[in-house]
Amino acid sequence: MTTETLDYQSGFRNHFATEALPGALPEGQNSPQKCAYGLYAEQLSGSAFTAPRHQNLRSWLYRIRPSVVQSNYQPVENHRVHTSPLASPAADPNQMRWGPAPLPTTPTDFIDGLQTIAVNGDAHTQKGVGVHVYAFNLDMTERFFYNADGEMLFVPQLGTLRLRTEFGELDVANGEIAVIPRGVKFQARRAAGVDAARGYICENYGAPLELPGLGPIGANGLANPRDFQSPVATYEKLDGDFELVAKFSGRFWTARLRHSPLDVVAWHGNYAPYKYNLAHFNSVNTVSFDHPDPSIFTVLTSQSDTPGMANLDFVIFPPRWMVAENTFRPPWFHRNLMSEFMGLVHGVYDAKADGFLPGGASLHNCMSPHGPDADTFEKASNSELTPQYQGDTLAFMFESRYVFHPSEAALEAEYRQRDYVDVWASLSAHFDPSTP
Repeated sequence: MTTETLDYQSGFRNHFATEALPGALPEGQNSPQKCAYGLYAEQLSGSAFTAPRHQNLRSWLYRIRPSVVQSNYQPVENHRVHTSPLASPAADPNQMRWGPAPLPTTPTDFIDGLQTIAVNGDAHTQKGVGVHVYAFNLDMTERFFYNADGEMLFVPQLGTLRLRTEFGELDVANGEIAVIPRGVKFQARRAAGVDAARGYICENYGAPLELPGLGPIGANGLANPRDFQSPVATYEKLDGDFELVAKFSGRFWTARLRHSPLDVVAWHGNYAPYKYNLAHFNSVNTVSFDHPDPSIFTVLTSQSDTPGMANLDFVIFPPRWMVAENTFRPPWFHRNLMSEFMGLVHGVYDAKADGFLPGGASLHNCMSPHGPDADTFEKASNSELTPQYQGDTLAFMFESRYVFHPSEAALEAEYRQRDYVDVWASLSAHFDPSTP
């Protein structure tokens, strides 16, 4: 397989079997006395061994060298990436908004281009999430990375990503997402012709992401399992001096390797990276009146120990028809138990007139009031309600039961819009007791 031709296999959490060389996968057992081609068998588990069968996540990798062939880990400083809980600053009830993170002006790879915006929960107890942005203009070639603290949900905003993983490669464009499971080694590069890449990452400390239940929706709708894609096996046999960077218990660690860890010739299992094209999401919306809850746009969810209160919901606001009659079509003013971090991939979000830019973000924490700005309210309250196609738009939300703690760098960022609260300042009282 060349780096320009990528193959995928479809299905969410399916048990896949794939080999780059014929006969590399053993038949009838997982760890034979001697593996074909002189390979080593290695299991990667994403759940406890005794997890129920339908929740048990693991894959068997058949690789040129086992992962234990490396130096000792040494701690390294990284002051841009943080993990929950944060000692300071304290959580903040203020509504917050940021413009797009600036692109680097000096050579910067994915690891050095990561920046934490906010975290919640407690990674040490496997609860909550971290929200980061990435911006890089240099491919990872001699460095590799894995995250022991959580799985990583990528939402590219600018430039197609090439994720080179132990399981194979994924190209992830604007309008697509990808998930790298906890512990999987990878490199992040730019696809051919891309000068710089930027986007969002949700680091999920909690239960692995899964498809939400459909309930009264029935058998069809939202994201379909068949549209999720995992890579087929490919490998590189490459010797040299390489660095393996690990995120472990909130810190960064580094080890030396004498070979590329992307040396898996074959694998089988249900614990693997995957990607999804958000254009395949089958939206469900009102055909009568009232704006429905955003939960109808949930792509993936991470359950908590309380039914119905997610550790994380990944929600999108894709192109869709607006047809509700005699109603206020944008999201209403609201205060939520759940906390919302929102980003914009491209286009215009229908509840904001301006200031919410592609690559930007907003944060509305638990019970902090939010809703359409003044201009949007006036327009939506007085416009003719004909069917309207909300076309060039793709916004998303990381929604969590836990309060987000912004990082100090995010609070002090030059691209933070400190006057965000003023978008509601001109909302005036229209109350007139003499006019029903």
